[in-house]
Amino acid sequence: MSERLDFNQANPAALKPMRGLEQYIAQSSIEKSLAELVRLRASQINGCAFCVDMHTADARKGGEDERRLATVCVWQETHLFTDRERAALAWTEALTRIATQPVTDKLYDELSTHFSEAERVDLTLLIGSINTWNRFAIAFRKPLP
Repeated sequence: MSERLDFNQANPAALKPMRGLEQYIAQSSIEKSLAELVRLRASQINGCAFCVDMHTADARKGGEDERRLATVCVWQETHLFTDRERAALAWTEALTRIATQPVTDKLYDELSTHFSEAERVDLTLLIGSINTWNRFAIAFRKPLP
């Protein structure tokens, strides 16, 4: 597939707020290793090859274990993720699939067990951000490097 549009070049001013959002997320209460797992899982669900590749590489650079990277797509079936990570991944899946999957009270209560109110906001912002980046990359066919 060929790139439809280089969105970074086509309208850098439009992406400036997204970059600001990413700067906030980078210093937010969500640990970097968890942020990469969340970005990777949302990108897998959305089918964004560019973002799956990028966030797998970023997680590796951050020291993430290969087994965990290989099994994040089936995190519910493994013992490799902490309860906090599992709650975040479940939240990621629900928000990424929000059109077809309800965000239940049970899910929210589990999230609340592992994340403070501020962390819940930061995590939700992170998930919204990666879903937006996925849409840009998929819509305009961002090529792998």
